[in-house]
Amino acid sequence: MFPVQHVMFRNITEEEYQDMASCKCIRTAEYEKGSILFHAGDRTEEFGIVIYGEVHIENIDLWGNRVILHSLSANDAFAETYAFCNVPMLADVTAAKSCKILFLNIGVLLSPEYHTKSWYFKLISNLLLLSTQKNLAWSNRIFCITAKSIRAKVMTFLSAEARKRESNEFSVPFDRQQMADYLNVERSALSKELAKMQKEGILEFHKNRFRLHKMEHFC
Repeated sequence: MFPVQHVMFRNITEEEYQDMASCKCIRTAEYEKGSILFHAGDRTEEFGIVIYGEVHIENIDLWGNRVILHSLSANDAFAETYAFCNVPMLADVTAAKSCKILFLNIGVLLSPEYHTKSWYFKLISNLLLLSTQKNLAWSNRIFCITAKSIRAKVMTFLSAEARKRESNEFSVPFDRQQMADYLNVERSALSKELAKMQKEGILEFHKNRFRLHKMEHFC
């Protein structure tokens, strides 16, 4: 399978991809829901691209409290910074749904022996572009958790989801507990605030499906 649609393979031909694969530094793996792909503290030279399924980046403290830092779906990448810098991971990577992952060993692909390969500098350029896109995604996460009230967190999160999907009706990649973990709030408080917002006519929801009615509140 040639994942031409992913930014990491921008301008890379199928022949170049096969040449990269011949270095034995590209592999795929499948995981069941709940599987741990990486643990906090792991070191890796590989980073992953989700082919299908869903992956969560999670932080769990010593008391078992979980915060979902990011939710990843098809074509999203993870662990590229850790692979490139060879530093211990600060979070767990967990399969939120059954998934298939394409792994690239960046330590091998960027080794000096491949400097003359036609795909080498394309790969470096694409890695920079990927990192820039990830920074934007993490910025959205920061906007959510730094909002002062639960309502502000919810509105920031749902606003970003609506803009991303270019629709006021969409599904979020979390159940209610996961959404609470992502926004770093109590589940009961989140459910109470959502019920208030629905009563006020700002939105409708059923499980993880939302419809936003007063879009001026999200600008």
